[in-house]
Amino acid sequence: MEYLIGAVLGLILGGAVGFIAERTIRGTAFKTRDEIVAQAKREGENLVKTAELTAKEEGLRRREAADKELNVARDELRNQERQLDKRGASLKEQQDDIAKKERMLETTQQKLVERNKVVDAKEKELDKSAKQAQEQLYKISGLDQKTATDLLLGQLERELKNETGALILKQEADLKQQSERMAREIIGMSIQRYASAHTSESTVSTIDIPSDEMKGRIIGREGRNIRAFEKATGVDVIVDDTPGVVVVSAFDSVRRETAKQALVKLIQDGRIHPTRIDEVVLETQKEMEAFIRRQGTEAAQEADVPNLHEKLLDFMGRLHFRTSYSQNVLRHSIEVAHLTGLMAEQLGLNGNLARRCGFLHDLGKAADHEMEGGHPAVGAELLKRYGEKGEVVHAALGHHDDIRPDYIYTVLVAAADACSASRPGARRETLEKYVRRLEELETLVCGFPGVEQAFAVQAGREIRVVVNPQEINDREAARLCRDMAAAIEANLTYPGEVKVTVLRETRVVEYAK
Repeated sequence: MEYLIGAVLGLILGGAVGFIAERTIRGTAFKTRDEIVAQAKREGENLVKTAELTAKEEGLRRREAADKELNVARDELRNQERQLDKRGASLKEQQDDIAKKERMLETTQQKLVERNKVVDAKEKELDKSAKQAQEQLYKISGLDQKTATDLLLGQLERELKNETGALILKQEADLKQQSERMAREIIGMSIQRYASAHTSESTVSTIDIPSDEMKGRIIGREGRNIRAFEKATGVDVIVDDTPGVVVVSAFDSVRRETAKQALVKLIQDGRIHPTRIDEVVLETQKEMEAFIRRQGTEAAQEADVPNLHEKLLDFMGRLHFRTSYSQNVLRHSIEVAHLTGLMAEQLGLNGNLARRCGFLHDLGKAADHEMEGGHPAVGAELLKRYGEKGEVVHAALGHHDDIRPDYIYTVLVAAADACSASRPGARRETLEKYVRRLEELETLVCGFPGVEQAFAVQAGREIRVVVNPQEINDREAARLCRDMAAAIEANLTYPGEVKVTVLRETRVVEYAK
């Protein structure tokens, strides 16, 4: 029993101890689990916070990168906007210019249309007037068109045959007499030489009057007679204290000669008043036109240059009143025509064409006071206008060696021009006057800054200026050339034109040893 009770107590005690031990172990286990759970929660929270921070940093970095890209894109957009604004402004200006030009073009076209209408109307009126005049001539003459044409052509043919035969005989006789002598001279002088054609002629004519009382009658009451005379003739009449002389001044030699003859007629007639002045001047002008035509025709026949335009004959006749260094230009042209023809024939060229080139080479001197440019350019323009061949035009343009000769006839004309001008007694000018003219030209251009040397060449027809390249650049050289030309026009008196050439040169020299 005791053993049983002891066993029961032992079992109870052992169970109690085991229960307590189990509870102790179970509490310890629960305590460890809670700590582990709490630790895990803390670590999880830390991981979440770390992840959140990492995510926020990454978001900030991406945001900053996106902001930078956005700023760059905005800057590019602004630049593009500015460029577009500039292009828009430029396009607008171009559009305005185009619109302005279109308006100007429309205005010009409208003016041209109106002018064409006026020209067409005038042409119709001229055609109508010409037809009326032709019909009136037919009525007056009592001939029809075919009969009048045949009659005129027959008469011209007979006259031309007679004149051609006479000219042929005359030329044959002259060539037989002068062939040997002229051949030696031409061979010796056919080398092209340059002789200046600078014009030195008188611009005044003096008229003798019977008494000084005539001066008052020429002047008229309050100067009305002299004003009417100057207006009708285009000259200046100088009435001064010189006894027994009245001076007529003009650069146009034909106009001056016309005025001189008209004034001589008025003095001889004694009736001097505006109405009479107009009548006498008109009558003298008609006489002068007929005289000029006759001089041109006779000169063309003497030079054996047929079939010239009437206007060209008039211009050549005007050269009868033109002199160059006291040499009559018309006689000079005839001489050049013969020399050029002879040289061409000896070289096997066309002698007729050569004579035509030589005869017309100085044609521009008859109109260089009316047209702009020197007499070679003026003559070439007139010859081209009236249908002359290219060889004739080029000979007039290049006979002073201003351009490269494209035809052999130009070289022959230049040589013949030099021969005629340089023969003994052909031209004259005082040495003092010649030297003074060159000195005035050189002194004038040497007064400009940067000029080192100046040389007047071609008898004063050209001035060559050497400038310091350190002081004068290319643009300043061009401006200096224009200023010199303007100064020469303003300060010097000269016929024709003066060519101004400014030379600017920099040289570098080395020696290879």
